[in-house]
Amino acid sequence: HGPNSDGCDPEACKNVLIEDCYFDTGDDCIALKSGRNQDGRNIGRAIENVVIRNCEMKDGHGGVVIGSEVSGGARNIFAENCTMDSPNLERAIRIKTNKARGGVIEDLYFRNIEVGEVKEAVVRINMLYTHDGEPDIHIPVIKNIHISNVNSRKSEYALMLDGYDEKHKIMDIFIENCIFTGIEKGNIINYTEGLNAKGVSANGKPLQIDN
Repeated sequence: HGPNSDGCDPEACKNVLIEDCYFDTGDDCIALKSGRNQDGRNIGRAIENVVIRNCEMKDGHGGVVIGSEVSGGARNIFAENCTMDSPNLERAIRIKTNKARGGVIEDLYFRNIEVGEVKEAVVRINMLYTHDGEPDIHIPVIKNIHISNVNSRKSEYALMLDGYDEKHKIMDIFIENCIFTGIEKGNIINYTEGLNAKGVSANGKPLQIDN
């Protein structure tokens, strides 16, 4: 436990398997990365074809995280059959990036994840993550995210989705067969297009989405 104490940070890697691991950290449990700003764009190598399964996450800023240094892009990420539970785990599924990163984050699949308690949100996607003062000329793309059979028991929010602006939205999120309970504040959804929910409830009622 301490600042910048991630559990596992594969960067610009291809064909990665993380399984049967236990994470209890001061920062993100697993953070998938592909280079920061121009360094990542120069190399142009995505983090891709990653399978995360049968892992347990306790404390941390996020359970399965993509970013924030993801300028080379991320694709074909699969996380399944994991458990996440701690009042000190801030989010379960987290994507974080900003206007200096660039890159395309696409084709992400999360299924069969049991979330006990998280502090903030079950799903947090943020295109306005803290940046380092660089010009806003490398706005990333986030699209095609599938979330199924993800259940939670306690959090402030179910979904916190922040796209960049009207021209640069989070695109195409599919949420299916999820049960979110113990939600204190509902959802925050900004600049998101193509958010589809099927068989999803929050506090016993159908999930309300406005995007």
